[in-house]
Amino acid sequence: MNNKSLEVIGLVAALCLASCGTDEAMEPSDTPGVLALEDFELISRKSFFDDPDLTQGRISPDGTRVSYIAPLNGVKNVWVAPIEDIKAGVAVTFDEQRGTRQHDWAYNDRNLFYFRDFGGDENYHIISIDLETGEEIDLTPFENTRGTLIGGSYRHPDKYLIGMNDRDSKWHDVYLVDLTTGERQLVELNDGYGSYVADHDLNLRVATRPTDDGGMSIQKKSADGEWSEFVAISKDDVFSLSILGFSADGLSFYMTDSVGRDTSALYEVNFESGERSVLAVSDVADIGDVLMDQSTGKPIAYTADYLRGEWHAIGDTVASTLDGALRTIPGDKSITGQSRDGSKWVVFSSDPKAPAAYFLVDRDAGTASKLFDTRNSLVGKPLVDMQPVVIKSRDGLDLVSYLSLPPHVEIDADYSVSETVPMVLWVHGGPWGRDGYGYDSIAQWLSNRGYAVLQVNYRGSTGFGKDFVNAGAKEWAAAMHDDLIDAVDWAISKGITEEGRVAIGGGSYGGYATLVGVTFTPEKFACGVDIVGPSNLVTLLNSIPDYWQSFFEVLVNNVGDPRTEEGQRFLRSRSPLYFADQITKPLLIGQGANDPRVKQAEADQIVAAMQEADLPVTYVLYPDEGHGFGRAENADSFLAVSEVFLAGCLGGRYEDFGDSFDGSSTTVPQGVEFIPGLAAALAGAEIVNKN
Repeated sequence: MNNKSLEVIGLVAALCLASCGTDEAMEPSDTPGVLALEDFELISRKSFFDDPDLTQGRISPDGTRVSYIAPLNGVKNVWVAPIEDIKAGVAVTFDEQRGTRQHDWAYNDRNLFYFRDFGGDENYHIISIDLETGEEIDLTPFENTRGTLIGGSYRHPDKYLIGMNDRDSKWHDVYLVDLTTGERQLVELNDGYGSYVADHDLNLRVATRPTDDGGMSIQKKSADGEWSEFVAISKDDVFSLSILGFSADGLSFYMTDSVGRDTSALYEVNFESGERSVLAVSDVADIGDVLMDQSTGKPIAYTADYLRGEWHAIGDTVASTLDGALRTIPGDKSITGQSRDGSKWVVFSSDPKAPAAYFLVDRDAGTASKLFDTRNSLVGKPLVDMQPVVIKSRDGLDLVSYLSLPPHVEIDADYSVSETVPMVLWVHGGPWGRDGYGYDSIAQWLSNRGYAVLQVNYRGSTGFGKDFVNAGAKEWAAAMHDDLIDAVDWAISKGITEEGRVAIGGGSYGGYATLVGVTFTPEKFACGVDIVGPSNLVTLLNSIPDYWQSFFEVLVNNVGDPRTEEGQRFLRSRSPLYFADQITKPLLIGQGANDPRVKQAEADQIVAAMQEADLPVTYVLYPDEGHGFGRAENADSFLAVSEVFLAGCLGGRYEDFGDSFDGSSTTVPQGVEFIPGLAAALAGAEIVNKN
């Protein structure tokens, strides 16, 4: 593409923004009884993407307090409140940089622990906080070390088993660590195990060891300390394998797998004999969340999520609570914690038409009461419903998908809509993850801007049985992408959208799918938004973090093998980088400079290739981010660029940049001129760099 073509693209974008992008340029409907998009509030972008007011509710073991993450001086920190009065919460951490990502209670009721990394490098430190003294102890105080929690127990409330890869970056040795002093004692030198499972006395009993063919060997530890194979898991069953823990008596452990069937089942396994008993199974979905009895360690409830997540009781212990108090909570639900005696639960509720919320379930009283909404500014706003839909792929697979429509568009049972609108195909990451029902900030933001949003569980997505996930093996940029195209064609056939008015976007694998979309099928998409997506599968696999070693053969089986010439040729044939000259539509790329999974080079390479071919690309780079945007200022700034970009190619409405870049670390190494108003907004912003 020559410079004249670039000028035309820029002019078209600017004209579209001037004529149809802003709220003010559009007139409300003057047809009685018919609502237009402009009749609905343009919800502030910060309402969707600023740090939540409160989130990640957790209950103390004694059931008297709730902890949560909330901003302190604009940075996410941990707070603690009496369970009866959330407003009385006080901060117990005081991070001034990236903020707290995850936290939970220790079993001793006195300590909390939280995780933090530096600049998005994912080398997580595990920090213990003494709530009585305020003292903090870094339990993993080593550079370039990633800490992992392996196990804890009410029987030893001050002790935790923690994995650290300070000796060998590929494998996590196991230590018994005292939360109150930080003292650590070596338990196991790891010579090739991917995970360990301990019993309630913190004895390592079961471990998983990757096999050369991409399968997994479940091994057990004998009384003399030797490991031996217990169960062999083939490469076809690795994605459904999960070892959940031991019974309190140590005689059995619990796991999910799909050996001998399609969807995974929940099993009780006798540790001595290996005899397995089925506790739960679904014919349409894998076992999802499992709730354990606090006293016995046995599973008492589980979820199976096909179109919606549903809780089912195992036995009678919690059946009345699931049928009673839990059903009064809207949306799909996750039980995020329970008191030591199991009488109180904290439940996360995800309902499309309301901000996510946390509830307290009192099992003795049979009640459920709201603890807090996560985003108070969204309460009462015109959020939209999410329509579950099953779309057939060209070869007959059922693609469980979710459709969100702008607030003025009506839909009937046959998916016929009152108005055809532009659409964004938003692709989930992983790819070994899934989209589900509930509140989704991206879907709500884009639908509020006037777009239909389609989220597709393409082959390779997890949760729908091993046949479905394994259908994605070595199908990157092939059948996996065909599924996305089939879903777009379905939406066009239903009149939801039309040819030429579809954008593609997503993060991680979703970013890769975006690059595939604009290179392999450029005629299908008007533009693309790639967030931390790999462009070259050879360099991606050759630069994975060392601690992914236990997963490497799984990657080889499902993506390709970079260790052979044949494998490299195959991977190049599925890499957007080598097809960059096929791009004909505008592309926006967002990247974190410290990303340990998808290195900055993945973005740099395709940007350089597009520059060489004289193709338009806008590249936004964050020096203090990793795999995604951990700081709200950075997320808001990139999505501000994204919505102006999308308005330019699809014609939706948008919010002006305003102060979106203040406090962010936004840099734009390439293509600032392709986003109207971006250069001026950056010039007037207070840009920072927080690690």
